[in-house]
Amino acid sequence: MLQPFVVKAGNTDASPVLTDTVLPKPAVDTTTENKVITEVIASKDNVKKDKVDYLANVTKYGFKDLFKNYSYNSSIPYSSQVNPNAETYMQDYLQSHQGYLLQLKKTGVTYFNLIDRILSQYGLPRELKYLAVIESDLKSTALSIKGARGPWQFMPYTARDYGLIVNQNEDDRTDYFKSTNAAAKYLLSLYKDLKDWLLVIAAYNGGEGRVFNAIKKTGSRNFWDLQYNLPEESRNHVKKFIATHYVMETGNTDGNVANSNFNYSDLSVLDSSRFTANLTEAEKIGSVALEVAGRYKSEIIAKNISMSQEDFDHYNPGFNHVLSTGSSYKLQLPSEKMEIFKSKKFEILNESVTQLLQDVKSNFSR
Repeated sequence: MLQPFVVKAGNTDASPVLTDTVLPKPAVDTTTENKVITEVIASKDNVKKDKVDYLANVTKYGFKDLFKNYSYNSSIPYSSQVNPNAETYMQDYLQSHQGYLLQLKKTGVTYFNLIDRILSQYGLPRELKYLAVIESDLKSTALSIKGARGPWQFMPYTARDYGLIVNQNEDDRTDYFKSTNAAAKYLLSLYKDLKDWLLVIAAYNGGEGRVFNAIKKTGSRNFWDLQYNLPEESRNHVKKFIATHYVMETGNTDGNVANSNFNYSDLSVLDSSRFTANLTEAEKIGSVALEVAGRYKSEIIAKNISMSQEDFDHYNPGFNHVLSTGSSYKLQLPSEKMEIFKSKKFEILNESVTQLLQDVKSNFSR
Protein backbone atom coordinates (compact mmCIF):
# COMPACT_ATOMS: atom_id res chain seq x y z
CA MET A 1 0.00 0.00 0.00
CA LEU A 2 1.33 3.44 -0.92
CA GLN A 3 2.33 5.63 2.02
CA PRO A 4 2.03 9.32 1.17
CA PHE A 5 3.81 10.70 4.21
CA VAL A 6 6.91 10.13 6.29
CA VAL A 7 5.60 9.77 9.85
CA LYS A 8 7.99 10.49 12.69
CA ALA A 9 8.43 7.69 15.21
CA GLY A 10 6.55 8.16 18.44
CA ASN A 11 3.72 10.18 16.91
CA THR A 12 0.67 8.33 18.22
CA ASP A 13 -1.70 11.25 18.64
CA ALA A 14 -4.99 10.06 17.13
CA SER A 15 -7.21 12.78 18.58
CA PRO A 16 -9.70 14.37 16.15
CA VAL A 17 -8.82 17.73 14.60
CA LEU A 18 -11.39 20.52 14.78
CA THR A 19 -12.57 21.78 11.38
CA ASP A 20 -11.34 25.34 12.02
CA THR A 21 -7.91 24.25 13.23
CA VAL A 22 -4.95 24.67 10.91
CA LEU A 23 -3.86 21.19 9.89
CA PRO A 24 -0.11 20.63 9.92
CA LYS A 25 1.31 19.49 6.62
CA PRO A 26 3.15 16.20 7.08
CA ALA A 27 6.44 15.59 5.33
CA VAL A 28 5.71 14.19 1.87
CA ASP A 29 8.05 11.64 0.33
CA THR A 30 8.59 13.54 -2.93
CA THR A 31 10.42 10.65 -4.58
CA THR A 32 7.38 8.41 -4.19
CA GLU A 33 5.06 11.27 -5.09
CA ASN A 34 6.88 12.02 -8.35
CA LYS A 35 7.08 8.31 -9.22
CA VAL A 36 3.32 7.85 -8.78
CA ILE A 37 2.52 10.98 -10.79
CA THR A 38 4.78 9.80 -13.64
CA GLU A 39 3.08 6.38 -13.66
CA VAL A 40 -0.40 7.92 -13.67
CA ILE A 41 0.42 10.30 -16.52
CA ALA A 42 1.75 7.39 -18.59
CA SER A 43 -1.20 5.13 -17.76
CA LYS A 44 -3.44 4.07 -20.66
CA ASP A 45 -6.06 2.46 -18.42
CA ASN A 46 -8.05 3.49 -15.36
CA VAL A 47 -5.78 4.58 -12.52
CA LYS A 48 -5.63 2.04 -9.69
CA LYS A 49 -7.46 2.98 -6.52
CA ASP A 50 -4.38 2.95 -4.27
CA LYS A 51 -2.70 5.51 -6.53
CA VAL A 52 -5.84 7.65 -6.70
CA ASP A 53 -6.12 7.64 -2.90
CA TYR A 54 -2.42 8.46 -2.58
CA LEU A 55 -2.63 11.42 -4.97
CA ALA A 56 -5.80 12.70 -3.31
CA ASN A 57 -3.88 12.80 -0.03
CA VAL A 58 -0.84 14.64 -1.37
CA THR A 59 -2.17 16.98 -4.10
CA LYS A 60 -4.56 18.76 -1.73
CA TYR A 61 -1.53 20.39 -0.10
CA GLY A 62 -0.98 22.31 -3.32
CA PHE A 63 -3.59 24.81 -2.09
CA LYS A 64 -1.58 25.52 1.07
CA ASP A 65 -1.13 29.19 0.07
CA LEU A 66 -4.84 29.75 -0.63
CA PHE A 67 -6.74 27.81 2.05
CA LYS A 68 -5.76 27.40 5.68
CA ASN A 69 -6.75 23.73 5.69
CA TYR A 70 -5.78 23.14 2.05
CA SER A 71 -9.33 22.91 0.68
CA TYR A 72 -12.54 24.91 0.94
CA ASN A 73 -15.07 23.83 3.59
CA SER A 74 -18.56 25.21 2.88
CA SER A 75 -19.58 24.81 6.54
CA ILE A 76 -17.00 27.39 7.67
CA PRO A 77 -17.12 31.14 6.80
CA TYR A 78 -14.92 31.91 3.82
CA SER A 79 -13.02 34.60 5.73
CA SER A 80 -11.79 32.14 8.34
CA GLN A 81 -10.13 29.81 5.87
CA VAL A 82 -8.93 31.79 2.84
CA ASN A 83 -5.62 33.66 2.60
CA PRO A 84 -6.28 37.40 3.26
CA ASN A 85 -4.26 38.24 0.14
CA ALA A 86 -7.05 36.68 -1.93
CA GLU A 87 -9.69 39.27 -0.99
CA THR A 88 -8.19 42.19 -2.87
CA TYR A 89 -7.48 39.82 -5.73
CA MET A 90 -11.21 39.32 -6.29
CA GLN A 91 -12.57 42.85 -6.31
CA ASP A 92 -12.11 44.18 -9.85
CA TYR A 93 -12.84 40.86 -11.55
CA LEU A 94 -16.07 40.39 -9.62
CA GLN A 95 -17.31 43.86 -10.50
CA SER A 96 -17.50 42.99 -14.18
CA HIS A 97 -18.18 39.24 -14.06
CA GLN A 98 -20.28 38.48 -10.99
CA GLY A 99 -23.67 38.11 -12.70
CA TYR A 100 -22.25 36.02 -15.50
CA LEU A 101 -20.47 33.69 -13.06
CA LEU A 102 -23.65 33.12 -11.06
CA GLN A 103 -25.52 32.26 -14.24
CA LEU A 104 -22.73 29.92 -15.30
CA LYS A 105 -22.94 28.24 -11.89
CA LYS A 106 -26.42 27.06 -12.89
CA THR A 107 -25.92 26.44 -16.60
CA GLY A 108 -22.70 24.51 -16.11
CA VAL A 109 -23.84 21.96 -13.53
CA THR A 110 -23.66 18.99 -15.92
CA TYR A 111 -20.16 19.93 -17.05
CA PHE A 112 -19.02 20.48 -13.47
CA ASN A 113 -20.28 17.03 -12.51
CA LEU A 114 -18.41 15.43 -15.42
CA ILE A 115 -15.17 17.29 -14.64
CA ASP A 116 -15.46 16.50 -10.92
CA ARG A 117 -15.84 12.81 -11.71
CA ILE A 118 -12.78 12.74 -13.97
CA LEU A 119 -10.58 14.82 -11.65
CA SER A 120 -11.42 12.47 -8.77
CA GLN A 121 -10.24 9.51 -10.88
CA TYR A 122 -6.79 11.09 -10.87
CA GLY A 123 -6.81 12.12 -7.20
CA LEU A 124 -6.99 15.82 -8.10
CA PRO A 125 -8.72 18.56 -6.05
CA ARG A 126 -12.21 19.36 -7.32
CA GLU A 127 -11.42 23.10 -7.18
CA LEU A 128 -9.48 22.66 -10.42
CA LYS A 129 -12.69 22.41 -12.43
CA TYR A 130 -12.96 26.20 -12.24
CA LEU A 131 -9.90 26.44 -14.45
CA ALA A 132 -12.16 25.38 -17.34
CA VAL A 133 -14.44 28.32 -16.53
CA ILE A 134 -11.70 30.92 -16.86
CA GLU A 135 -10.17 29.16 -19.85
CA SER A 136 -13.27 28.77 -22.02
CA ASP A 137 -16.51 29.59 -20.16
CA LEU A 138 -16.96 25.78 -20.32
CA LYS A 139 -17.47 25.96 -24.10
CA SER A 140 -16.26 22.91 -26.00
CA THR A 141 -16.06 24.99 -29.19
CA ALA A 142 -14.03 27.86 -27.68
CA LEU A 143 -11.15 28.91 -29.97
CA SER A 144 -8.50 31.48 -29.07
CA ILE A 145 -6.65 33.79 -31.44
CA LYS A 146 -3.48 31.76 -30.81
CA GLY A 147 -5.19 28.49 -31.76
CA ALA A 148 -6.00 27.05 -28.33
CA ARG A 149 -9.25 25.13 -28.49
CA GLY A 150 -11.87 23.35 -26.39
CA PRO A 151 -12.96 23.66 -22.76
CA TRP A 152 -9.34 23.35 -21.55
CA GLN A 153 -7.87 25.52 -24.34
CA PHE A 154 -5.19 23.10 -25.45
CA MET A 155 -2.72 24.18 -28.10
CA PRO A 156 -2.31 21.45 -30.76
CA TYR A 157 1.18 20.36 -29.66
CA THR A 158 0.23 20.09 -25.96
CA ALA A 159 -2.94 18.22 -26.87
CA ARG A 160 -0.96 15.65 -28.85
CA ASP A 161 1.54 15.28 -25.99
CA TYR A 162 -1.33 14.08 -23.80
CA GLY A 163 -2.88 11.67 -26.27
CA LEU A 164 -5.44 13.83 -28.07
CA ILE A 165 -5.94 13.56 -31.82
CA VAL A 166 -5.71 16.91 -33.60
CA ASN A 167 -5.87 16.94 -37.39
CA GLN A 168 -8.00 18.23 -40.25
CA ASN A 169 -10.64 15.54 -39.74
CA GLU A 170 -10.73 15.14 -35.97
CA ASP A 171 -10.07 17.34 -32.96
CA ASP A 172 -10.29 15.69 -29.55
CA ARG A 173 -9.79 19.05 -27.85
CA THR A 174 -13.52 19.69 -28.26
CA ASP A 175 -14.46 16.34 -26.72
CA TYR A 176 -15.26 17.00 -23.06
CA PHE A 177 -14.44 13.52 -21.83
CA LYS A 178 -11.16 13.10 -23.73
CA SER A 179 -9.92 16.64 -23.19
CA THR A 180 -10.68 16.59 -19.45
CA ASN A 181 -8.72 13.36 -19.05
CA ALA A 182 -5.84 14.99 -20.92
CA ALA A 183 -6.13 18.13 -18.79
CA ALA A 184 -5.96 16.04 -15.61
CA LYS A 185 -2.68 14.50 -16.77
CA TYR A 186 -1.29 17.87 -17.86
CA LEU A 187 -2.19 19.41 -14.49
CA LEU A 188 -0.51 16.52 -12.71
CA SER A 189 2.61 17.05 -14.82
CA LEU A 190 2.75 20.73 -13.87
CA TYR A 191 2.09 19.89 -10.23
CA LYS A 192 4.93 17.38 -10.22
CA ASP A 193 7.33 20.23 -10.99
CA LEU A 194 5.73 23.10 -9.05
CA LYS A 195 3.96 21.48 -6.05
CA ASP A 196 1.57 24.45 -5.75
CA TRP A 197 -1.76 24.82 -7.52
CA LEU A 198 -1.68 28.62 -7.78
CA LEU A 199 1.68 28.33 -9.54
CA VAL A 200 0.25 25.56 -11.74
CA ILE A 201 -2.62 27.84 -12.79
CA ALA A 202 -0.14 30.59 -13.64
CA ALA A 203 1.95 28.09 -15.63
CA TYR A 204 -1.13 26.74 -17.41
CA ASN A 205 -1.61 30.25 -18.78
CA GLY A 206 1.89 31.56 -19.35
CA GLY A 207 4.11 28.52 -19.44
CA GLU A 208 6.16 26.70 -16.84
CA GLY A 209 9.35 28.53 -17.81
CA ARG A 210 7.99 31.92 -16.77
CA VAL A 211 6.99 30.56 -13.37
CA PHE A 212 10.44 29.07 -12.82
CA ASN A 213 12.00 32.42 -13.77
CA ALA A 214 9.88 34.09 -11.07
CA ILE A 215 10.94 31.43 -8.55
CA LYS A 216 14.59 32.00 -9.46
CA LYS A 217 14.31 35.79 -9.08
CA THR A 218 12.55 35.69 -5.69
CA GLY A 219 13.86 32.48 -4.20
CA SER A 220 10.28 31.63 -3.22
CA ARG A 221 7.62 29.17 -4.35
CA ASN A 222 4.88 31.13 -2.60
CA PHE A 223 2.60 32.70 -5.22
CA TRP A 224 2.00 35.82 -3.13
CA ASP A 225 5.73 36.45 -2.86
CA LEU A 226 6.55 36.03 -6.54
CA GLN A 227 3.32 37.20 -8.24
CA TYR A 228 4.75 40.49 -9.54
CA ASN A 229 7.58 38.64 -11.25
CA LEU A 230 5.01 36.83 -13.39
CA PRO A 231 3.50 38.22 -16.61
CA GLU A 232 0.41 40.30 -15.87
CA GLU A 233 -1.80 37.92 -17.87
CA SER A 234 -0.68 34.93 -15.80
CA ARG A 235 -1.11 36.86 -12.56
CA ASN A 236 -4.62 37.84 -13.62
CA HIS A 237 -5.37 34.23 -14.53
CA VAL A 238 -4.85 33.28 -10.90
CA LYS A 239 -7.00 36.24 -9.85
CA LYS A 240 -9.81 35.01 -12.10
CA PHE A 241 -9.51 31.49 -10.70
CA ILE A 242 -9.76 32.67 -7.08
CA ALA A 243 -12.73 34.95 -7.81
CA THR A 244 -14.49 32.21 -9.79
CA HIS A 245 -13.99 29.70 -6.97
CA TYR A 246 -15.37 32.26 -4.50
CA VAL A 247 -18.56 32.89 -6.48
CA MET A 248 -19.14 29.25 -7.44
CA GLU A 249 -18.65 27.93 -3.91
CA THR A 250 -20.39 30.68 -1.91
CA GLY A 251 -22.80 32.38 -4.33
CA ASN A 252 -21.61 35.72 -2.95
CA THR A 253 -20.53 38.38 -5.42
CA ASP A 254 -19.49 41.36 -3.31
CA GLY A 255 -15.87 40.28 -3.04
CA ASN A 256 -15.95 40.86 0.71
CA VAL A 257 -14.98 37.51 2.18
CA ALA A 258 -15.87 38.67 5.68
CA ASN A 259 -19.54 38.56 4.69
CA SER A 260 -19.44 35.47 2.52
CA ASN A 261 -21.06 32.83 4.73
CA PHE A 262 -23.87 32.34 2.24
CA ASN A 263 -24.33 29.09 0.39
CA TYR A 264 -25.93 29.60 -3.00
CA SER A 265 -26.84 25.92 -3.15
CA ASP A 266 -29.21 26.48 -0.21
CA LEU A 267 -31.63 28.41 -2.42
CA SER A 268 -34.94 26.59 -2.64
CA VAL A 269 -35.42 24.64 -5.84
CA LEU A 270 -38.62 24.00 -7.68
CA ASP A 271 -40.24 20.59 -7.38
CA SER A 272 -40.81 19.31 -10.91
CA SER A 273 -43.80 17.28 -9.71
CA ARG A 274 -45.80 20.53 -9.73
CA PHE A 275 -45.84 20.25 -13.52
CA THR A 276 -47.84 17.27 -14.73
CA ALA A 277 -48.42 16.47 -18.39
CA ASN A 278 -52.03 15.88 -19.36
CA LEU A 279 -51.44 12.83 -21.57
CA THR A 280 -53.95 10.41 -23.01
CA GLU A 281 -53.60 6.71 -22.19
CA ALA A 282 -52.27 6.06 -25.69
CA GLU A 283 -49.66 8.82 -25.26
CA LYS A 284 -48.59 7.40 -21.89
CA ILE A 285 -48.21 3.88 -23.30
CA GLY A 286 -46.28 5.11 -26.33
CA SER A 287 -43.83 7.26 -24.38
CA VAL A 288 -40.91 6.75 -22.01
CA ALA A 289 -39.40 8.90 -19.26
CA LEU A 290 -35.80 9.80 -18.47
CA GLU A 291 -34.49 11.89 -15.56
CA VAL A 292 -32.34 14.74 -16.89
CA ALA A 293 -30.36 17.51 -15.20
CA GLY A 294 -28.33 20.41 -16.50
CA ARG A 295 -29.29 23.35 -18.67
CA TYR A 296 -31.05 21.68 -21.56
CA LYS A 297 -33.36 24.03 -23.46
CA SER A 298 -36.69 22.74 -24.69
CA GLU A 299 -36.42 24.49 -28.06
CA ILE A 300 -32.98 22.95 -28.72
CA ILE A 301 -34.24 19.47 -27.84
CA ALA A 302 -37.37 19.87 -29.97
CA LYS A 303 -35.31 21.01 -32.96
CA ASN A 304 -32.83 18.13 -32.69
CA ILE A 305 -35.45 15.40 -32.36
CA SER A 306 -37.71 16.90 -35.07
CA MET A 307 -40.59 17.59 -32.71
CA SER A 308 -42.73 20.72 -32.67
CA GLN A 309 -42.36 23.02 -29.65
CA GLU A 310 -46.07 22.65 -28.97
CA ASP A 311 -45.84 18.85 -28.83
CA PHE A 312 -42.71 18.97 -26.65
CA ASP A 313 -44.42 21.32 -24.18
CA HIS A 314 -47.46 19.05 -24.14
CA TYR A 315 -45.31 16.17 -22.89
CA ASN A 316 -43.04 18.32 -20.72
CA PRO A 317 -44.78 21.35 -19.16
CA GLY A 318 -42.50 23.75 -17.27
CA PHE A 319 -39.36 22.06 -18.60
CA ASN A 320 -37.13 25.15 -18.95
CA HIS A 321 -38.32 26.68 -15.71
CA VAL A 322 -37.64 23.61 -13.59
CA LEU A 323 -34.14 23.04 -14.99
CA SER A 324 -33.29 26.73 -14.54
CA THR A 325 -33.62 26.26 -10.76
CA GLY A 326 -31.03 23.48 -10.67
CA SER A 327 -33.61 20.71 -10.23
CA SER A 328 -33.77 17.60 -12.36
CA TYR A 329 -36.74 16.91 -14.65
CA LYS A 330 -38.40 13.67 -15.72
CA LEU A 331 -38.30 14.13 -19.49
CA GLN A 332 -41.20 12.38 -21.24
CA LEU A 333 -41.07 11.68 -24.97
CA PRO A 334 -42.58 9.30 -27.51
CA SER A 335 -40.36 6.22 -27.63
CA GLU A 336 -38.81 6.93 -31.04
CA LYS A 337 -38.09 10.55 -30.08
CA MET A 338 -36.44 9.44 -26.83
CA GLU A 339 -34.07 7.20 -28.78
CA ILE A 340 -33.02 10.18 -30.89
CA PHE A 341 -32.55 12.29 -27.75
CA LYS A 342 -30.36 9.65 -26.09
CA SER A 343 -28.14 9.38 -29.16
CA LYS A 344 -27.65 13.16 -29.34
CA LYS A 345 -27.98 14.24 -25.70
CA PHE A 346 -24.43 15.57 -25.26
CA GLU A 347 -24.61 17.46 -28.55
CA ILE A 348 -28.00 18.86 -27.48
CA LEU A 349 -26.65 19.86 -24.05
CA ASN A 350 -23.66 21.61 -25.59
CA GLU A 351 -25.88 23.54 -28.00
CA SER A 352 -28.28 24.44 -25.16
CA VAL A 353 -25.53 25.72 -22.87
CA THR A 354 -23.91 27.66 -25.71
CA GLN A 355 -27.23 29.37 -26.43
CA LEU A 356 -27.79 30.15 -22.74
CA LEU A 357 -24.33 31.68 -22.39
CA GLN A 358 -24.89 33.81 -25.48
CA ASP A 359 -28.20 35.00 -24.00
CA VAL A 360 -26.54 35.83 -20.68
CA LYS A 361 -23.66 37.73 -22.28
CA SER A 362 -26.04 39.71 -24.45
CA ASN A 363 -28.15 40.63 -21.40
CA PHE A 364 -25.13 41.86 -19.42
CA SER A 365 -23.80 43.87 -22.36
CA ARG A 366 -26.98 45.93 -22.68
